[in-house]
Amino acid sequence: MTHPLVTQEMIDTFQQDGVVLIRGLYADHVETLREGVAANMAEPGPYASENKKQGETGLFFDDYCNWSRIDQFREVIENSPVAEVAADLMQSQTVQMFHDHVLVKEPGTSMATPWHQDGPYYFVEGQQTISFWSPLDAVRKATLRCVAGSHRWEKEVLPTRWVSEEGFFPDEGQYIPIPDPDAEGMRVVEFEMEPGDAVAFNYRTLHGARGNQSDSRRRAFSLRLVGDDARYIERPGRTSPPFPGHDMIPGQRLREDWFPVLLRR
Repeated sequence: MTHPLVTQEMIDTFQQDGVVLIRGLYADHVETLREGVAANMAEPGPYASENKKQGETGLFFDDYCNWSRIDQFREVIENSPVAEVAADLMQSQTVQMFHDHVLVKEPGTSMATPWHQDGPYYFVEGQQTISFWSPLDAVRKATLRCVAGSHRWEKEVLPTRWVSEEGFFPDEGQYIPIPDPDAEGMRVVEFEMEPGDAVAFNYRTLHGARGNQSDSRRRAFSLRLVGDDARYIERPGRTSPPFPGHDMIPGQRLREDWFPVLLRR
């Protein structure tokens, strides 16, 4: 039995395209998430960044791994239907926490979120992975953009640092260069969204977002979860997030005391 927000067509789309829209996922939790974002920006964590390239305007704030210290984030993770929806879309019997991510583009922010896949930055491998990107303000042009089917590419895209554009890891042929989906005619999926809607996508789905040239803020809350087949994998360098001292070994499920199981069916 699937959650009422999810249809079989949506499950099929997520599996085939690696991305699907969930209307109203956090409809009852928008104000709580806005309060959490405000608390996060008032007291940033150790990974917070104000992304700004030379010549760029505005402010693009992002921070991650704060759910355990920000009560509002924990409340929404525990009380919203996100874990049930994740289980349906991933076709997984378990849903396990990975991390949260806040991304705020203030009015007049010119910097785009570069095209990237989340997976290559992480120490997780598996088909049953899912990110939920949810705006806390209505979005039109500053919405998330995803390349349909990119989660099934044979090789992952080279992970880079967003501001310096340097490669995150040494590339010994295991990665492909970052493509230009618009110039290369790829099928880019994007949605006009209301607060509390969410785009669900696989960790290997290529995605990005334009800058925010509107006169209103674009606050977004993103949640990353994993399913049955997710396992720890070693990368050729420090991952993002790094989670220092985790002591996991390749092939192991993520340790549940750090990455709690949100749902077992």
